[in-house]
Amino acid sequence: MGAEGGIASPLTEAVIESETKTKATKAGPGKLAKSTAFFSIATAASRVAGLAREVVAASYFGISGPMSAFTVAFQVPNLMRALFADAALQPAFVPVFTEQIERGKVKEAFRMASTLILLVTMILGAITAIFVLFASFLMPLFAPGFTGEVESLMIVLSQIMFPILILLGVTGVVVGILNSYDRFGAFAISPLFWNITIIVVVVATVPMFSEEHQIYAYAIGVLAGTLVQLLIPTWDLRNTPFKFTLKVDFKDPNVRRVLLLMIPVTLSLGLINFNLLINSFFGSLVSNEAPAAIDKAFRIYQLPQGIFSVAIATVLFPTLARFANRGDYENLRKTLAKGMRQIVFVLLPATAAILVLSEPMIRIVFQRGEFGPEQTELVATALFWFAFSLPTNGMFLLLSRTFFGMQQPWIPTAIAGGNLVITGVASFLLYKPYGVAGIVAATAIATTASVIAQIILLRPRIGGIEAPAFIFSTLRILVGSAVLAGVSYEIWDLLDHLLGRDLVGQIISISVALATGGVAYVAVCQILRVPELEQIMNLVRRRA
Repeated sequence: MGAEGGIASPLTEAVIESETKTKATKAGPGKLAKSTAFFSIATAASRVAGLAREVVAASYFGISGPMSAFTVAFQVPNLMRALFADAALQPAFVPVFTEQIERGKVKEAFRMASTLILLVTMILGAITAIFVLFASFLMPLFAPGFTGEVESLMIVLSQIMFPILILLGVTGVVVGILNSYDRFGAFAISPLFWNITIIVVVVATVPMFSEEHQIYAYAIGVLAGTLVQLLIPTWDLRNTPFKFTLKVDFKDPNVRRVLLLMIPVTLSLGLINFNLLINSFFGSLVSNEAPAAIDKAFRIYQLPQGIFSVAIATVLFPTLARFANRGDYENLRKTLAKGMRQIVFVLLPATAAILVLSEPMIRIVFQRGEFGPEQTELVATALFWFAFSLPTNGMFLLLSRTFFGMQQPWIPTAIAGGNLVITGVASFLLYKPYGVAGIVAATAIATTASVIAQIILLRPRIGGIEAPAFIFSTLRILVGSAVLAGVSYEIWDLLDHLLGRDLVGQIISISVALATGGVAYVAVCQILRVPELEQIMNLVRRRA
């Protein structure tokens, strides 16, 4: 992303404007389907690499006190990321940038983006400096149950990782530009290389540290991986008309619009990310292992979540924003409704599989090295309760993006505030009697309540969400998911007794169980004529 402060010729500007408007408006259903498919594949590869990262980390560190210290030390800058960096910037930036491009105001759009890059760097640099300097006072507030060496380790690890905030802030603007031009590839693959970088750094540098400080290798890997995650989409900017310019304007009204939109977006996404810290906060009061156990379960939970719901929400967001800008609520409603049904089609059976196989899943993924059977049971308990929020969390993400695309972000902000309150109160009530299970169940309760509130408030604004079709599909998908759960468990139980629990036997038993359950699910959906199955099969046939 080179700096360019010169003034382009009128001919160059005309060419850029023409190319920009063409790219910004040519995305039809076929291109969106291909983008979603590619994003899903790339995200799946990233999640698999993330799973490999977690396996490596678990084998080195288990869910001991140092791993819990790392978990909280990473969650705090990650919360700041949600408040001020990529997660908050993209929903606020994309609608304004897209609107300017569609109106032919290309120079203004580029200047706004360049201004935001510089502004974000300065603001996030200041926040990073504050947290690094005062970490010893600030970090213990997030994990009051930690004391002694675990607390000290958490403070140092947070100081190592906080600079990722600056890198992620710039990434947010860069990815927003790419998404506005319907370029999702670099954004989709960059997390894959983030994970690979971390694995390489951990394996290479762990031997360099004493046993009590080996967790530093993980923090250094996160910092290196985040730099790689910025460089990949930055390189892809060369495939767009965008040119960075040092001719910036901090008084640009479009910059102010983005910042004003960021306020509710920041509150909305930030409040949701506070949920993870609530989990760790109460987890630290349960035991030193609980925060890391909840985090490990969350990583498995995120695998099906990220493969599809994150992909479709990201790919559909610019399209939803364009429909909203044009006042085309009919197409907005159809796009949203189809996305919701497809999320349910994928995530309900994933929920069913996790509910019946959570313990063997954790055993095969993590149980080796420093990670023992007792830790498996604790993480499996957290995963079991996380599963209940899989479909609702996917819909929550898509519905929130819809409000952001309509530039009505205060609605999901208020809902996110309610989500946080419900999570906090339910965690407080449930953590003592039920431990980790109670903390995670509180998150599922809050997410379900939030989705219900989003649907109630969105329906009158876009003329409904095609509720009859949604209910009809969901009921049939539930039948298929129940069949999947029964078949998967019975097959796993049979093979588990026959093959034993060495690594090869576990891989065979759980793979065959999930594959057989998946075939049974597809067969039931075919018999019940679930339309989402036909849509996905048509997409596969077209790509073939």
